[in-house]
Amino acid sequence: MTEQKEKAEIEQAKESLKEGQGTTIDNERAQMLAQLPDPDIGKSDEERAAIDKKLVRKVDVWLIPWLSLLYLLSFLDRTNIGNARLAGLERNLGMSSSDYNLALCIFFITYALFEPMTNAILKRATPRVFFTSIIIAWGVIMTLMGLVKNLRGLLAARFFLGTAEAGVGYYLSCWYKSSEIGLRVALFFSAAALAGSFDGLLAAAIAQMDGIANMPGWAWVFIIEGLGTVVVGFCCWWMVFDWPDTARFLTPDDRIRLQRRLINDKQGRMAEDFDKRHIYAALTDWKTYCYVAINSGCLVPLYAFSLFLPTILRGMGHQGTRAQLLSVPPYALAAISTIAVGYIADKTRQRVWCMMATVMVGMIGFVLLISTENPTVQYIGTFLGAAGIYPCVPNTISWAVNNTEGSLKRGIVVGMLVGFGNLNGLVSSNIYLTYQSPRFWTGHGVVLGYQFVFLLGTSAFLHFALKGENKYRKAGKMDAKWEAMTDEQRWLAGDKRPDFVYTT
Repeated sequence: MTEQKEKAEIEQAKESLKEGQGTTIDNERAQMLAQLPDPDIGKSDEERAAIDKKLVRKVDVWLIPWLSLLYLLSFLDRTNIGNARLAGLERNLGMSSSDYNLALCIFFITYALFEPMTNAILKRATPRVFFTSIIIAWGVIMTLMGLVKNLRGLLAARFFLGTAEAGVGYYLSCWYKSSEIGLRVALFFSAAALAGSFDGLLAAAIAQMDGIANMPGWAWVFIIEGLGTVVVGFCCWWMVFDWPDTARFLTPDDRIRLQRRLINDKQGRMAEDFDKRHIYAALTDWKTYCYVAINSGCLVPLYAFSLFLPTILRGMGHQGTRAQLLSVPPYALAAISTIAVGYIADKTRQRVWCMMATVMVGMIGFVLLISTENPTVQYIGTFLGAAGIYPCVPNTISWAVNNTEGSLKRGIVVGMLVGFGNLNGLVSSNIYLTYQSPRFWTGHGVVLGYQFVFLLGTSAFLHFALKGENKYRKAGKMDAKWEAMTDEQRWLAGDKRPDFVYTT
């Protein structure tokens, strides 16, 4: 009986397509759903909702903790040089403060160059192979960084670390609906804040190994964290899953359910296969460059904070282990605020207002840091700065994902905003000048400027531009153009179609 009902539903969907019933999006969804059986035919809406809730929880349990661990290690590997600086890195390698800035810069050059293309590689390759490879590479390079004897060796290691780090991008968007992605990306990215907190604790402990095997404490920071990353990398072969239709932790029925819920969330049928025209569509879309600008406003403050918080704390008069430990609480608050903002943005779908409220908190924090030499007030500023910086990054990525149709185009867009946004790490690496301690006029001033112009300003512009675009489409002013398009042109249109509604 169930099989007969299933066939009847499929035939009904096909007939509606032939008769032109429903909207264009409804027809396209029906066509895609007609290719998949419904394992829940005959079940009530309440039963379906319970099954769906259980399915999402299962995906969360299998994906989010492990991916968060991977991102924690990734962020740990790129920013632990700040803690190594407190443990005597510059002194042992005979470096000046400008040499330290150079070591920071070289990472971001290769990271920015490789990020967009590696998201395309991830689309072609399997995530299982991809993530296993790059995480083992991170760990090996980080371990070797602990063995360098001079500045040239450190620069070489940082160069290759940037190459290996690139590629962690849009994977989560292939598993969740647009109304769910914000919280999951926030949970995932909160690992970056936890990395800062964890690194402060870990570095404080590892630095006590100074002198063991005739190696300085900063070298052990790199070696131990690098070896831990290698171990986790090997485990990725069993812990990373490719795509929803092949996930080993799902039953065959659950794989179908997951595919069907993603189809029902689509606003169009832009092809999921690898087609160069989707790459061109990403490169020529004006929204891509707005997201790049917004992410620049996120990442200059982010890297300035994560790379120089130990230096800022040293400027307040804190040294050694005390400075390492004092870096922990601001990051803990950042993790909490990241998850909270991700949840609120998903529930309300008001990403821009969440963004603006959050960035204002961050700006207040940096005003406190630049306006006084009082160490207590400055330390409060680090809490507000962290709470206002970290939530903006996943919110930006989620906003871009919500408004980009088609997995390949989405991968390129996210790759560009992450890659070119990270190029701004070059700015972050050179604005905190030791002779300006403790108020760091240049560093805090540039961070405030980026937050105001790129993050606040571009977000407001994009919000009103997309709102106007939705109004224009709703008025039917694109309908004639749509009717004149061929099937292939409609297939390529993606989010530029008249019935696609932007998240503002």
